[in-house]
Amino acid sequence: MSESLIIAQRGPTRFITMNRADRHNAFDDLLIAELTEAFQAAIDDADSRIIVLDATGKSFSAGADLNWMKRMAEYDHAQNLADSRALAKLMQTIDSAPKPVIGVVQGSAYGGGVGLAACCDMVVCADSASFCLSEVKLGLIPAVISPYVVRAIGGRAARRYFQTAETFSAAKAAELGLVSEVVPMDQLTEVRDRWIKALSANGPKAMEAAKELAVRAAEQELNDDLRDWTAGRIATIRASDEGREGVRAFLEKRKAGWIGG
Repeated sequence: MSESLIIAQRGPTRFITMNRADRHNAFDDLLIAELTEAFQAAIDDADSRIIVLDATGKSFSAGADLNWMKRMAEYDHAQNLADSRALAKLMQTIDSAPKPVIGVVQGSAYGGGVGLAACCDMVVCADSASFCLSEVKLGLIPAVISPYVVRAIGGRAARRYFQTAETFSAAKAAELGLVSEVVPMDQLTEVRDRWIKALSANGPKAMEAAKELAVRAAEQELNDDLRDWTAGRIATIRASDEGREGVRAFLEKRKAGWIGG
């Protein structure tokens, strides 16, 4: 990894920190590739059970880097398509990670930065942070991030903010469902660590299945297929080694085998 990212492992948690503060952690093709690689490495590492995405500096992410945009202005359709697919791969990698992903937003999130937040499972945000889907100001659209942002804030709000490019507050982001909690800047770490502690106490495979359950139940029509699938999922989990260990530990009033200490 280059200096664009800081990677750290503390206990079961992999910290992935965007470190382009001088450029407000704006995206370019290199940062997109490195973020994708970093997330995939965390997913593949059995010792990493939780992933935290955060950033240095005043901004979480300002979206597209200006120098990258200048280069893209000269790209043909095929080159633009390759760039867009790389960003799409990053968003999909974060969104579909089989491990809980915590986002910590300490400052402004614009464009793709909003997309990053939308792909996290839970986001704690500083009360001074701001958000903007600013693409239309440049004659563009938030195409690649749209599935994740629309799912987070809903279609009605997306119609407004995709078209107006209004800046909205942390409180509004929480109201829309983009972020989970809004706190003063000096409490971000406290909330992050509270979530890490809670997640660390849970069965890793159960959390993976629970995440899949939440996504599928939200996206699929309630019908016999969904009911059968959910019944099958709990039956599988109950019969698994982790499921059996969790129930035994509860009944025996002891810590489950996946909890250290």
